[in-house]
Amino acid sequence: MLQLALPVLAEQSLEFLVGMVDTYLAGHALPDDLKTPGLAAVGLMAYAMWMTFTIFASVGVGATAVIARLIGAGEKEDAALAANQALVAGAFAAILGTAALYFGASGFVSIMQLEAEAAELAAQYLRIIAPSIPFLMIIAIGTACLHGAGDTVSGMGVMTIVNLINVGLSTTLAFGWGPAPQLGWSGIAIGTAVAHVVGGGLVLLLLAGGRAGMQLHWRWLRPDREMIWRLVRIGLPSGANDALTLGCHLWYLGLINSMGTLTAAAHGLGVRCEGPSFLGAGAFAVAASTMTGQYLGAKDPVRAFRGTMNSLGAGMALVSAYGVFLYFGGDILTWLYLGKVEPGSANAETAALTVRLLKIVAFSTPFMAILAILAGALRGAGDTRFPFLITMIGHLGIRIPGVYIIALDTIPLPFFGDVPGLGYGILGAWWVMVFDVVVRALLMTGRYWHGGWREIEV
Repeated sequence: MLQLALPVLAEQSLEFLVGMVDTYLAGHALPDDLKTPGLAAVGLMAYAMWMTFTIFASVGVGATAVIARLIGAGEKEDAALAANQALVAGAFAAILGTAALYFGASGFVSIMQLEAEAAELAAQYLRIIAPSIPFLMIIAIGTACLHGAGDTVSGMGVMTIVNLINVGLSTTLAFGWGPAPQLGWSGIAIGTAVAHVVGGGLVLLLLAGGRAGMQLHWRWLRPDREMIWRLVRIGLPSGANDALTLGCHLWYLGLINSMGTLTAAAHGLGVRCEGPSFLGAGAFAVAASTMTGQYLGAKDPVRAFRGTMNSLGAGMALVSAYGVFLYFGGDILTWLYLGKVEPGSANAETAALTVRLLKIVAFSTPFMAILAILAGALRGAGDTRFPFLITMIGHLGIRIPGVYIIALDTIPLPFFGDVPGLGYGILGAWWVMVFDVVVRALLMTGRYWHGGWREIEV
């Protein structure tokens, strides 16, 4: 289990580091009057990149589940065919994603209610990063195929190189080191885009070389409707789940952005600081997904269950430990991103509010691990519909209505006009988020214990 989870944890941590570097540079390389707008823009960019990966989620999750099941059954050639067809399907999604991000940048930023300088910076970043979207697709879907085949090490190697390029190039262009021009904000985006282009190229080389049996062949790159449908049939509910999650998060973010640039900056920084807890949960979710798929393919549901329980125990321990650090070490995390701040400055206010948010979200970390790891196990079994329903209940039944009632001063109601809300602001919004995670974790536990995942055909 650890052989699967630890490389994925390293891989996802390195992917997270790309965004972390952008946040660090926004807090250090920009002029003082642009630091708070820059942090607000970076916060939105994290959601924009998540949105981009969500476009590929239907194919990636389906590829992991189908390839793992085929590998477990000893059908390695069909598994390689599935990997090829996953990239074919992903190519169509990448074309749509690139066009939407480039031409819809200003509209997206406007909908998300960022203000003035923050809105301008966000739109500029999106247009620079858009041409790299096809390479992000290759990274996302290519590594998902390798995960299904049991190779969780190659993605880690690719992301190491991506980070070295991102740190070196973004920092050099942002500060103008050596002969390089000082591009500031544009330099941050250019470095990130170039790093992802290189990463996508490396994944293609791995697949062309037949890593983990996932060999690219021209004859397998012709669209195969039956295999593409098999991938999408399994992955579509998961993609819908991720799309719903993203849509509700963007709705949630829009409400927070409407509270002002300072609140938006603190929220974005808080999400970035919270990020490693998602990484730990996500790594063990991939391990649970891969083991479940392969053991079910080998007709051994007992070992599939045991693998999930091992992943759950280790993942909860790791993520809960980080939750303790979030509660007691918020000042350290804000210093890491913002450096030493002047008392009374906008950055000082951002740091103080972020620390309060981290103390709130710390309580959700063990439940976050349960939610992610059991959802990963269900997806590995091909049970993607129930996680979607649970996500719908949590986001549309708890999080969004809760923010309107608890966080906002006034609640706009159709036909009735504005009615008073409780007005607890962003602190109330984060408590609602914690409650949503707890409820969904309990529902996911009930679904897994029901055991229907053992009988699903993929």
